[in-house]
Amino acid sequence: MDYEELIINMGPQHPSTHGVLYLELKLDGEIVVDCRPNIGYLHRSIEKIAENRTFVQFMPFTDRLDYLASMNNNLGFCLTMEKLLQIEAPARAQYLRVIMAELNRVASHLFAVSTFAQDLGAYATPLFYALRDREKIVQIFDQICGQRLTYNYMRIGGVSADIPVGVDQLIRDFIIYERQMMAEYDDLLTNNVIFRARSKMIGVLSKESAIDHGVTGPNLRASGFKWDLRKDEPYLMYDQFDFNVPVGKNGDSWDRYNVRMLEIMESLKIIEQALNGLPEGDPVAKINKAYRPTGEIYVRTENPRGELGFYVVGDGNPFPYRLKIRAPSFSNLSVLTSLIRGLNISDAVCVLGSLDVVMGEIDR
Repeated sequence: MDYEELIINMGPQHPSTHGVLYLELKLDGEIVVDCRPNIGYLHRSIEKIAENRTFVQFMPFTDRLDYLASMNNNLGFCLTMEKLLQIEAPARAQYLRVIMAELNRVASHLFAVSTFAQDLGAYATPLFYALRDREKIVQIFDQICGQRLTYNYMRIGGVSADIPVGVDQLIRDFIIYERQMMAEYDDLLTNNVIFRARSKMIGVLSKESAIDHGVTGPNLRASGFKWDLRKDEPYLMYDQFDFNVPVGKNGDSWDRYNVRMLEIMESLKIIEQALNGLPEGDPVAKINKAYRPTGEIYVRTENPRGELGFYVVGDGNPFPYRLKIRAPSFSNLSVLTSLIRGLNISDAVCVLGSLDVVMGEIDR
């Protein structure tokens, strides 16, 4: 029988590409023979914009990188500048940063696992459950910094303001609530026979391949490599908290889902410990904000999607001579082609969803 390979376009306006990602798929029937991811549709040029803004003015631009983890982006840039400027945030600010970063990690992972389930055909319920729980975090952030998506709360030398009275109790109430809700997710997804069948042994990523491609975060840990910057290169107060680093066994789509679910529970543990140890004091350092640093620095932090790095070069001006961003989603996406060759096209959607990429930081 004569046949020919079919090339189809998936995206860049496809709901299962999680943003403006264009996949050029070469198919043999419904089997993926090859895949070419095409990026760049956002035309953001954030790195170039940084060279025309002061260090302080650039802070809100970090919110728009991984827009599901704005607090974590703020944190990475703040730590980079503080190391370059050789300043240290007060202890209270450091604890508050940990609390906000871990709350944002929980919100991000909830969105990741629920949209992944939606990609597999669980159309509404998981997403609505996750949005219900994420809304509680969003309301907390709204009270803290007045924003619901791009949370511009971190500042070089601390945070913009102390948390309002009563917010600490709201966070404690959320911890209790979310721990109860995790059992609901387990009933809905984790222990779901259909969900397991659709995700187990699909898109298996070996530890060696993950390292070769520069994959980091939950995707790397799902492949069995126990690497988390909060543990291996501690920053802020993470070395003072008791938490585990979940890892997977097979590196498949199921493990990538499960690692994120387990990380939610670990983040709740960190938040609780940080609240219990929150010191008194001013949450922002009293420093001269006319920054004119010289030298170069690279600092990396553990974002919800992996290692986020900022490389900054200062030449004595109030704006960076060069700023380079190491976005985790960019490296994580690079492994997609090798993972989906030979899979059914519906399984290709499964693998992409399990990688949890955000195009905002890829098209930086």
